[in-house]
Amino acid sequence: MPAFIEVADRVWVRRVPSYDVNLTVVGGERGLVVVDTLSTAAEARAAIAAIGDLGAGKVIAVVNTHDHFDHVLGNATFREQYDDLPVHATEEAAAHTDPAAPPADRTFASAATIDLGDRLLELVHLGRGHTSGDLVVRVAEADVLLVGDLIEQAAPPSIGSDSYPLEWPDTLDLVLGLTTSATAVVPGHGGVVDRRFVEQQCDELRAVAETIRDLATRGVPQEEALAAAEWPYPADVLHHAIPRGYAQLPPARRQLPLA
Repeated sequence: MPAFIEVADRVWVRRVPSYDVNLTVVGGERGLVVVDTLSTAAEARAAIAAIGDLGAGKVIAVVNTHDHFDHVLGNATFREQYDDLPVHATEEAAAHTDPAAPPADRTFASAATIDLGDRLLELVHLGRGHTSGDLVVRVAEADVLLVGDLIEQAAPPSIGSDSYPLEWPDTLDLVLGLTTSATAVVPGHGGVVDRRFVEQQCDELRAVAETIRDLATRGVPQEEALAAAEWPYPADVLHHAIPRGYAQLPPARRQLPLA
């Protein structure tokens, strides 16, 4: 089974082979906060055992970076183990979380904090991107940023049927505003990255957004868009991106030019 790796002072990441997804533990004087809870009860139970092996304290809260199953379906297992501990997420993420998870019961619209005594975790919704309810977790004094699936390291970003490809680059601009050249950025999937990696993925997503806007403005039909331009990602990554992008443009940008 995967081991926890301490990527900064009392910040441990467990990279799970299933979906190559990350579960992160942040420790403080008051206890531990778990960020994302994996996709099954069995995975969550294994993570709970590994957290116990850390000997760093008791879990006092869970954070969901967004509502997708591979990040939330372990919620129920963690709550059973730790006496209904609070689960934090954005209001949007909680509203879209599978009831079996269960959804977060501590929600916010733009920002919240978790006080661990000697350190404060900042939970911030910077805008829509991978979903409508993405949040990032900032551990400022350790210079660590947990970004969920706003960034993926092991593969191109997942631009799904509930994503916002036209807004995603602007959200990542704000993410970059929370980083330094030394920040350890923990993505939702894959290995820990740095600011330069985030900049590169932001540039790629901006190319997708700008290409969609350009094609729609020139009157290129949605069904012809994939073949009508060069894209930074292969076709399977763009399966939902193009229709989502076209749908999110103002109607005037989706009409054929008059001349």
